[in-house]
Amino acid sequence: MKENILILHGGAPTAVINASLYGVITAAKQHPETGHIYGARHGTGGLLRDDLIELERIGEERLQKLPFTPGSAIGTSRDVLMAQEYARMAEVLEQRKIGCVLMTGGNGTMDACGKLFESCQKRGNGIRVIGIPKTIDNDLAVTDHSPGYGSAARFAAQSAKELSAEVASLPIHVSVFETLGRNVGWIAAASSLARDGDGLDPDLIYFPERAFDEEVFLADVERLSKEKPGIVVVVCEGLKNPDGESIVAPVFKDARWAYPGDVAAHLAAVIMRKLGCKARSERPGILGRNAVALQSAADREEAQLAGEEAFRAVIGGESGKMVSFHRVSDAPYRIETRLTDLSEVMLTERPLPDAFINAEGNGVTQAFIDWCRPLIGGALTEMTLLHDNV
Repeated sequence: MKENILILHGGAPTAVINASLYGVITAAKQHPETGHIYGARHGTGGLLRDDLIELERIGEERLQKLPFTPGSAIGTSRDVLMAQEYARMAEVLEQRKIGCVLMTGGNGTMDACGKLFESCQKRGNGIRVIGIPKTIDNDLAVTDHSPGYGSAARFAAQSAKELSAEVASLPIHVSVFETLGRNVGWIAAASSLARDGDGLDPDLIYFPERAFDEEVFLADVERLSKEKPGIVVVVCEGLKNPDGESIVAPVFKDARWAYPGDVAAHLAAVIMRKLGCKARSERPGILGRNAVALQSAADREEAQLAGEEAFRAVIGGESGKMVSFHRVSDAPYRIETRLTDLSEVMLTERPLPDAFINAEGNGVTQAFIDWCRPLIGGALTEMTLLHDNV
């Protein structure tokens, strides 16, 4: 008997979320037991409204563009869900005769994935639910890394290198570059991958995993400013003071979300006010999570693999699991996929480990560089400076 499947996206888009979507669709179309391949329009809200897209009707020419399309091709959401919403989603799945659900997302989505699995279990409807990891923050537990991170990491590294070239060309200020990362510093750390021997890499990097001390920060900046006339400082949007509060008051708060203020602009102002030197801020924001021009090929391929493996798992009878990556080796780089119980992942945040942060708390260790380098999909743009050595 053929089974209808549903694909649902949750949370923020990435540069490769549609590669996972492509992986599911192509694997499903090749499987003889697949019936309809539905996509929920704009995530859980679409499922609650019974607003589904029949993805098997999409032509092959359009489907082949998915791995290179940023954002979510079927839409996504950050809906706040209560018990009655999970019951309603299960009801829609039953009415549509959907036997398999694949949910792509990060911490919040994996929590919703687990709760939908539990709701279906309680109803005894036999509907199977599998999670597909996706987050630029790279903070999902258990998995070595998450699809979406490699491309965000490549953006951070390439941008830091370009910014360093700019500052070296006109060395008259401190440039403060802010990366995404509400509570974790994985993306900020990735800016260190700009370091390839040409001198065009960030001078200082700060992470939420270390309490931010303004006086120590200013001492770091002042010391380096005496050694070189222009420096690049990378900071994470989630920097927190010793009390665990954001170093900048959020611009907006509601019951669930706090939207951080402009950390880079704040710190640039602190540098100018307290050190008396020029400083400016750069804050690419969501451009850094959707920059398909800097998409990591490795990230794209692994995102597609995650989608394919998720489909194979759910059609094979698995449920209540998430596809995860296990690293076999750094050099040569090799991973294996595994299935992890959703209960081990739901709302369990994975910070940057101590072994990846230097003793001063203002940079990374070689262990991080060795771990991260394979994820960004090859070397960055090669650059050279002439004014220093001609």
